[in-house]
Amino acid sequence: MTSLEPRSPKRVSRKDREARAFRLAAAGGTFGVIAVVGLVLAIVGGFGLGIPVLSGIIAVICLVLFRRTVGM
Repeated sequence: MTSLEPRSPKRVSRKDREARAFRLAAAGGTFGVIAVVGLVLAIVGGFGLGIPVLSGIIAVICLVLFRRTVGM
């Protein structure tokens, strides 16, 4: 007779991984655009560098998490 303990889930379902990858791609792209536009505005002089740098860091984090999710 097998153990009565519930099995632990081995992996996240493909649908969940696909949804996570989509969310990470959308968020990373959005933060990337914010970083580039903010950097251009900072160079022109109408904006500080804090938000573009923070957006760039978040975009890189999303990229790393996306690559882990997809398995690259």
